Formats: sequence, C-alpha cells, structure tokens
Amino acid sequence: MTVLDIVVDNEKKTLYMDNELYKRINRVIRPKVTKKDSDWFWIVDGGEGAGKSVFSFQLAKVLDNDFNLDKVAMTPKEFTRAVLKAKKGDCVVFDEGFTGLSSRASLTEINRLMVSLMMEMRQKNLFIIVVMPTIFMLDRYIALFRAKGLFHIYLKNGKRGRWVYFNNKKKKLLYIYGKKLFSYAKPRSKFRGKFLNQYMVNEEAYREKKAKALKEKSRSTKAEVFKFQRDTLIYIVNKTLKVNKAKISRMFEKEKIKLDRTTISKIVMELEIERIRKEEEEKK
Repeated sequence: MTVLDIVVDNEKKTLYMDNELYKRINRVIRPKVTKKDSDWFWIVDGGEGAGKSVFSFQLAKVLDNDFNLDKVAMTPKEFTRAVLKAKKGDCVVFDEGFTGLSSRASLTEINRLMVSLMMEMRQKNLFIIVVMPTIFMLDRYIALFRAKGLFHIYLKNGKRGRWVYFNNKKKKLLYIYGKKLFSYAKPRSKFRGKFLNQYMVNEEAYREKKAKALKEKSRSTKAEVFKFQRDTLIYIVNKTLKVNKAKISRMFEKEKIKLDRTTISKIVMELEIERIRKEEEEKK
C-alpha cells in the first residue's frame, strides 16, 4: 500500500491506496488528461454496502487534492451544477448508487447529462466518477465509448474492501458478454486490489446530504410513477382504442387540464420507441 498524507476538512489524515493503482493514476492517467487536453470518466459499481462511495472518494482525493463534499453530486441537478462550477482539473463524483437507480427516468436523465455535459468536461479537463449499482444499466454509448474504465467493488467472505478493474477494452467485452445475465465473470481481469474504509469527506455531513437527497428522490420518484402511468394510459387510448391525438387533447381540456396535441404526440412517440427497443432486445 502507498501511504498518503491528506487533509479532510482541515484535519490531517492518512490514506492507504493500492501501489499499482496509485502509480497508474499519477504516471498514466493524469498525464493523458493533461497532454491530450481531454477529460477522464470512470464508473464505479457494485452491490449495496460494498463500499462504492468510500472507494470513489479515495480515487477522487488522489486525482484532486481539493476534493470535498461540494464536489459530490447526488441528483442530476447537483451534478450539472458541480460540473459547471468546477475548475480545470477538478474531480466530480456523481453518487447515484445510493438510490438504486430504480426508475427508467433516472437512467435516461444520467445518460442525457453525460452527453450534454461532455464539452464542458473536456474543456475543463475534469475527472468524472459515476457511482452506480451496475454498469449494465448505463446507455450503450456511455458504457462502451465514453467511460475509460470500470471499477467493480465486491465483498469477499462478507467483508468489504475489494475491487477489480476493467480497462477500456475489457469493459467493452464485459458489457457485451455480461449484460444478459448481469455477470462479471467474463473477461477476467488481473488488475485488482484492496481498499480500507476511509472516508475522504466528512462522513457525518455526507450522510446528512445523502438522507436529504433520498427524501427528494422519494418525492420525485412518486411524480415519475404518476407521469409514467398517465403517459401509458394516453398511449393505450391512442394505439389500442384508436382515439386520435386531437380528441385526447380535447378530453383533457374538458377537465381543465392543459395537454396539447404536440405533447401527446411526443408521449406516444417516446413510448412507441421504448416498445420497439424492448422487442429488439428480446430478439437478441
């Protein structure tokens, strides 16, 4: 282990990091970002309680000496704000893993954000770490072509503190071979290591921020469910009952609800695309 003296909230601490990982960060990754005037995007995934967030904060602190809780985002809005506020060379952690990414809307938002903020990330040479339950939930383009690598965090004999790394090439193979069964067995990666349960942000403040985000997530999730139910009903009325979009709009208007024909057309189109996508996946 490499022993590092770091500062967290003006308090001196010691961070222990895998030797080879520390060397690669400083000898390979950091120079690549600087020389190529690019950014670096990592995914950290794993089961609940495996230590994904703790490990991500350790990576972030080595990449960015000034990393703190302000650079940890727990919602799409926070992530956008953190990227826009970031200075050149900063590290931002999008800690979505704690929510379980239970909704399709949440996934869509993350995929959309990664694409829309790409230019900002590159121009500022940012290091971006996204924490989530599994890489297999990410959009194909983001997972295969945008992310530079994947750290899969796992338990051994019920104890946390283990990771295995899939570089860009192996990550692509893993996504292709493993997505169907959510398996990390193929391909094998020899680059693996250990980490300790050391928080690189104020743990109490992090848990408070997490609790607040969970409450907000609960409220937004209910709204997402209601919206999905409404959209599905509109789709069924249009496609199955053959009621045209103009008439559906008038039905809403009669109930003093504003929903124009253009919006209804968009709802039907998006659900139709989703239906086709699912059918295509089932054929594979």
